[in-house]
Amino acid sequence: MSSGISAQYNLCIDTSAGTTVAVMQGAEVRSEINFDENMKHAERIGDAIAQAIMSAGIKPSQITNVVVGRGPAPFTGLRIGIAAAVMFAEGVGAKLWGVTSLDAIAQAAFKNGADNSIPLLVTADARRSEVYWALYSGVTEAGAPIMIEGPGVAKPAALEELLANKNLQRTQIKIAAQDLGKVFEAQQNDGTASHDVTALYLRDADAVAPKDLRDFGKKVSG
Repeated sequence: MSSGISAQYNLCIDTSAGTTVAVMQGAEVRSEINFDENMKHAERIGDAIAQAIMSAGIKPSQITNVVVGRGPAPFTGLRIGIAAAVMFAEGVGAKLWGVTSLDAIAQAAFKNGADNSIPLLVTADARRSEVYWALYSGVTEAGAPIMIEGPGVAKPAALEELLANKNLQRTQIKIAAQDLGKVFEAQQNDGTASHDVTALYLRDADAVAPKDLRDFGKKVSG
């Protein structure tokens, strides 16, 4: 079923791990820029946004929706992406939307053949010898991943103990902005898309900005 937004351009941004930015037209990927470094978000995000828009062959003013990953993730990185998304959306008058970053990983896993009938465990590096995690049970009719437990943060051994008696499938897929965009498209069709861009930190210490990020305010809307 079409949501009527397929002709619109969506700028998708996630900095929960590396820096990944895509321009989508509905579920179609027009461009995607990925940087794997997880400590250079402030240096990468402006260029990544500019490159993605240029590669898509459009102008910043043609972006209708800005979709940003909310984590979970540590402060370093996550807040950079959210701040960039907010500033870009305000700069061009686009609508701002938030998507849980783990949903995008689940989206990619199901797209790549994960079994909808078996719970899917999605994990991401939380540093400090911990992982972020969530469990998913297939997708909606529109294709949005269905989270049934989480998101949470735990030591790997504690997570294994918690989930020891569950029959699970797992994925090692890394997040990509295009999958964030596909979750958004599915949620739009479901009527569940959210404007909430509140960062998911899950640990109190992650809600405190490192000193070198406290003055981050670079405008990226061009």
